Amino acid sequence: MESFDVIIIGTGQAGPSLAARLASEGKQVAIIERKLFGGTCVNTGCIPTKTLIASARVAYVARRADEYGIQIPGPVTVDMKKVKARKDSVAGVHNDRIPQWMLRMENLTPYKGHARFESAHVIQVGEEKLQAENIFINVGGRAFIPSMPGLDDVQFWTNSDMMAVDFLPDHLIIVGGSYIGLEFAQMYRRFGSKVTIVERSPRLIGREDQDVSDGIREILENEGVSIRLNSECITARKNGTGVTVGLDCDSGDKDLSGSHLLLAVGRIPNTHDLGLEKAGVETDERGYIKVDDQLQTNIKGIWALGDCNGKGAFTHTAYNDFEVVAANLLEKNPRRISDRILAYALYIDPPLGRVGMTENQVRESGRKTLIGKRLMSQIGRARERGETSGFMKILIDADSREILGAAILGIGGDEIIHSIIDIMYARKPYTVIQQAMHIHPTVSELIPTMLGELKPFE
Repeated sequence: MESFDVIIIGTGQAGPSLAARLASEGKQVAIIERKLFGGTCVNTGCIPTKTLIASARVAYVARRADEYGIQIPGPVTVDMKKVKARKDSVAGVHNDRIPQWMLRMENLTPYKGHARFESAHVIQVGEEKLQAENIFINVGGRAFIPSMPGLDDVQFWTNSDMMAVDFLPDHLIIVGGSYIGLEFAQMYRRFGSKVTIVERSPRLIGREDQDVSDGIREILENEGVSIRLNSECITARKNGTGVTVGLDCDSGDKDLSGSHLLLAVGRIPNTHDLGLEKAGVETDERGYIKVDDQLQTNIKGIWALGDCNGKGAFTHTAYNDFEVVAANLLEKNPRRISDRILAYALYIDPPLGRVGMTENQVRESGRKTLIGKRLMSQIGRARERGETSGFMKILIDADSREILGAAILGIGGDEIIHSIIDIMYARKPYTVIQQAMHIHPTVSELIPTMLGELKPFE
């Protein structure tokens, strides 16, 4: 049995960074990966999907060239094999760097294989057993496959499978109207596929406010994406070389036929086959590992980071998990995950940047609140760029004058939101932004204007 100071299971966003930090402190570290180094973000998530989105945007802008006075001879076509090759090249750079980086690192030993707990401090990897007093679980998550009658008899894709697609589906049916599904919907519509989103809820991305949901729907429908809401997806069956999804909807046909099916109905943690029961590590009813405010499990010496702990489903929350653990273990800095403010983006085009509470959450809290809102069509930079979809919205505590939350659906929303995030972390009043001099012409310069037009909740 090999002995280490630390064992890290998984090489997603938190794992390699933690390994490097602990190894630099002289700890003997083993890191285990059973499939692809880099985890979801590098291989099937952020980097490859945003590379595909970039290609889809070029096709979209090229088709609109005449609006800007630019003539492109002939129709705009998309070579999906080249699109995939570019995606593979960009993602491959990151994927290759991670194992090479770890192999060069002193005090770090990488293992390839499936890790399983034999006890609280012993891990089996293939034929080898490793032991350590401190073990960090960083195994990420995967696509959830729903119970849909007939699904076993048809071919379907998940977000991971989409990374291998090098052709243009004739009609892509996407079951799931949330973040992953919406990004693929717009992307493939821009590539040239017919796309239909099927969502069982009465609106898209139900965690967002109604106006945000409506704005996103308008953006997608204006580009030709069909959306079927209030749909119970009750069956799936073969239809020649394609697939038919049976629906129970308020309106529209009860059957929807397409060439390909993508399931995007959520994610689940990769904790089912780790042998957690042998270690005594507790999970919740969905399989997420229970952790405290500093990411420790119920077993001393075992932590859980990243998507598998249910405390965040983003690359940036996973990396923040690493920072919290490192601060507590190495810096005597008692950071807590409850100190962070929820922030994320939806990478349709234009994107949605989100931070803090929604309008619905603020209303439920009963706070005395001010609200500001400005349409992107009222912003000069958006008009100049010919991208006027969406709006900005901000919520302010009327007593403390601190920012409670914001949504920026529009050009640059994923970047602009950070000026608001920083003020929220500083716990400064909104007047810091309102009184700041911003650069013209930008979208950000209208945030002070919006803050100068705050109104009480109706």
